[in-house]
Amino acid sequence: MKRMYYLTDTIDSAEQISTDLHSVGITHWNFHVLSKDEAGLYKRHIHSANYLQKLDVVRDAERGALLGLLGGIYTAIYISTSDPFGPNPGGLAYLTAIGFITLFGAWVGGLAGLAKENQKIARYHDAIEAGQYLIMIDVKAAEESRVRHLMSEKHPEAAFKRVGSTFINPFKFSTSPDLNQAGAV
Repeated sequence: MKRMYYLTDTIDSAEQISTDLHSVGITHWNFHVLSKDEAGLYKRHIHSANYLQKLDVVRDAERGALLGLLGGIYTAIYISTSDPFGPNPGGLAYLTAIGFITLFGAWVGGLAGLAKENQKIARYHDAIEAGQYLIMIDVKAAEESRVRHLMSEKHPEAAFKRVGSTFINPFKFSTSPDLNQAGAV
């Protein structure tokens, strides 16, 4: 799926956008608003972004799992060469070591991600802190033009920022500026 990013200045605009998008079939699951004014979003029943969208928990957990997997493979090699569990520990010892260390890496990575803002929305940090509302709309590729048309016709006050992916790539380091083109990630 693709994620479309828009910025708007008022909660009234965010509420009307929410209503219009729901009227054309965009569900709460595919529409999120990030704002400093969480209470205002709640009072107006606007679906706000969750912690997985605000923070880098998933991305850092994936990185931690990959590092843990490498550590687990190294540990399995160590077990096979040094015989700490006897001469023939069996496959379960290797799988347990790999699995435990991989899960530990994912856990530690996820905890580290709780301390960082999501890299995909970090570029909008200053705008959000200034009181703007970041609107994230998840759409299938076939729906993108319909949503763009709706937004340009009914909500010219909402500034289109970019189109990205909902896929979380643990290897991508992104600090690029906004790109106002369809293929920007």
